[in-house]
Amino acid sequence: MCATCGCSGGAVVRVVDGQDDQHQHGHNHSQHGHQDGATGLLHAGTGADGARTVILEQKVLAKNDRLAALNREWLAERGVLAINLMSSPGAGKTTLLERTARELGGRLTVIEGDQETTLDASRIKAAGAAVVQINTGAGCHLDAAMVADGLRVLDPPGGSILFIENVGNLVCPALFDLGEAAKVVISSVTEGADKPAKYPNMFRQADLVLLNKTDLLPYVDFDVRAHSADLRRVSPASLMLQVSAATGEGLSAWYDWLWRRTPPPADRES
Repeated sequence: MCATCGCSGGAVVRVVDGQDDQHQHGHNHSQHGHQDGATGLLHAGTGADGARTVILEQKVLAKNDRLAALNREWLAERGVLAINLMSSPGAGKTTLLERTARELGGRLTVIEGDQETTLDASRIKAAGAAVVQINTGAGCHLDAAMVADGLRVLDPPGGSILFIENVGNLVCPALFDLGEAAKVVISSVTEGADKPAKYPNMFRQADLVLLNKTDLLPYVDFDVRAHSADLRRVSPASLMLQVSAATGEGLSAWYDWLWRRTPPPADRES
């Protein structure tokens, strides 16, 4: 059981090949700070001593941060821009990645995080991007060790953009550095305008917030001004772009944002 957020289960990295997937690597949570329930380690809210719980959480996050730093160094050496893409389930992460992959050509690679199935990875592969699937089982987020496993399998080329599509969740993914260069949060008009106020830690972490599904604004009760005001209050430095992954509206600004941050390919022989 995770001493920080309570999730459990092992992660599996899969390479998606057509309709089949190949099991590449099994990763046990206990290798990166997740503890099995039999150890007696408890997470917040289970009745453990408060000080003891805080110490356990600090140890989990400290170990994750060390691994994230190694991921970040590995990516920087290769000139790969890594984006941690986060949202609630159904906000449109995979649809955005499909369209981005089709319109930006072969410069994209993706680590796809879900609890089960390779459905989203298959969609991304069909759109033309190299992808590996990480299934977290009962886990509610990706962590730096899982991403390291994915990087070894995917081996993104220099000058590429690596998207890490995190498990759909507005809580736990905000806690875990993966070694990314930037965090992008997708908020959709179909899920209500109150998300920055309800989940401030997630939005506080965001370098960019994409307000997605704007083509549906005439049909839903969504207050763009209230959403923007809450975002400015929670995270004044975060940039927000209004987009529709379905129609392509606003995506040119999204692509410009990506290209401005993409480093030139590193010389691996130097």
